Amino acid sequence: MNDRRGMSIALEAGRPSHVKVATASLIGTAIEWYDFFLYGTAAALIFNKLFFPTFDPIVGTLLAFATFALGFVARPLGGIVFGHFGDRIGRKTMLYLTLLMMGVATAIIGLLPTYRTVGTWAAVLLIACRLIQGFGLGGEWGGAVLMAVEHAPSDRKGFCGSWPQLGAPIGLVMGTLVFSIFSAIMSDAQFIAWGWRLPFLFSIVLVIVGLWVRFTLAESPEFQKIKDTKQQVRMPIIDAIRMHPKNILLAMGARFAENGFFYIYATFVLAYATQVLGMKKQDILTGVLIAAFLESFTIPAFGALSDKLGRRPVYIFGAIFSAIMSFPLFLLLGTKNPQLGWIAIVLGLAVGHAAMYGPQASFFAELFGTKVRYSGVSLGYNLASIFAGALSPIIATWLMTAYKPQTWPISVYMIILALITLVSVYFASETRKGVET
Repeated sequence: MNDRRGMSIALEAGRPSHVKVATASLIGTAIEWYDFFLYGTAAALIFNKLFFPTFDPIVGTLLAFATFALGFVARPLGGIVFGHFGDRIGRKTMLYLTLLMMGVATAIIGLLPTYRTVGTWAAVLLIACRLIQGFGLGGEWGGAVLMAVEHAPSDRKGFCGSWPQLGAPIGLVMGTLVFSIFSAIMSDAQFIAWGWRLPFLFSIVLVIVGLWVRFTLAESPEFQKIKDTKQQVRMPIIDAIRMHPKNILLAMGARFAENGFFYIYATFVLAYATQVLGMKKQDILTGVLIAAFLESFTIPAFGALSDKLGRRPVYIFGAIFSAIMSFPLFLLLGTKNPQLGWIAIVLGLAVGHAAMYGPQASFFAELFGTKVRYSGVSLGYNLASIFAGALSPIIATWLMTAYKPQTWPISVYMIILALITLVSVYFASETRKGVET
C-alpha cells in the first residue's frame, strides 16, 4: 500500500503543473492559428491577384474566400479522426501530429507557383494545402483544450481552459503583424512578386518551437485514469453521438455567433474596408492587430469570470453584445476614419467575441464524459465551423456585392447568427460543476 502511494506521489511530482500545461497548450495553438489565419489575411488581400487574376476583383475575392472555407470543410473529418485516436491512445500524441501537419502545409503554400506560372493548377495546389491545414486544425483544438481543462483544478477550469483559446487572437496578431511588416517594408510589386511567401515559410521555425514545447507535457490525468483502467471505448465517435446527441447540436449552435462573427471581423472586414471603402490596407490591418492584442487579455478574464458566474451567463452576454454591434460596425467603418474603425473592431472582438470564446473550452468539455470527450467536443466544434466561420466571409461578401452600397443585410445576417447561439446556450445545461465521466 505504501509503495503504491509513494509511486502516486512520484508521478504527481513529475507531472507538469496546470499552469505549465495551459501555457504549453497556448503556445501550440497560437502557432497553429498563426498558420490558419495567415491564409485568411492573404485570401482577403492578395490571393485574388495571385491565384484568380482573370476574374473581377470582387469575384476573385469570393473565390479566395471559398478556398479559405475549404479549410473548415476538412475540419470535421480531422476532428473525427484525431478525436477517435485521442480518446483511444491519448491527447498528447495527437497534438504532435496536428502541429506538424499544419506547419508543413503552411510552409508549402509559401512555395506554391501562382496562376502566371502554372495556370489553374495553382488554385488546385492551394486548395490541397488548405484542406490539409483544415484537417490538422480539426484535431488540434480538441486535444489542446482538453489538456488544459483536464489538468486544471475544478474551480479554475474556465480560466485554464481559456489559455489555449488565446491561441486564436495571438495567432491572429502574429499572422497580421508579420503580414503587415513585410507589406510595409516592401513595395506592392515586391510583396506581390515574392514577399508574401516569407510569412508562410516562417511557419517552419514556429513548428520546431511548438514541437519542443509539447514534448515536455505529460498526458492528461483524467484520460490517463481511463487508460490505466482500460475503460476506453472502441468507437468513441459513435458513442459520443449515441450518448450526447443533444449536447453536440447545442455546442454547434453555441459556435455560430462566436465563429461567424470572428471571421467577419478578422477577414471580411479587411476586404470590405479596402475594396469598397478605399481605406488603406495598413490602416485596417492595424485595427485587427489592436483588437486581437486586447483580446489576449479579455479572453482569460471572461474565462475566469465563468468560474464565478457560470459558463452560460458569460456566453449569453457575448452573443447579445455581438448582435448589438452588428449595425455600429458598419456605421463606424463607413466614416472611413481609421480610429473609429479600430473602435468597432476592438469592441466586436475584444468584448463580444471574447465573452463567448473565453468560457467555450470548459463549457464544451464539460458537456461530455471523459471516455468520448475528445470526439464529442471536436465534432460539435468543427461541424459548426462549416456553417459559421467558413460561410460568413462568403455570405457577407455576396451580400456586399448584391446590395452595395447598403450594409444592413450583412448586419441582419450577423444578428441571425447571434440568435442561433442565444437559443442554443439557453437550452444547454450549466456545466460549471462538471459532469460525471
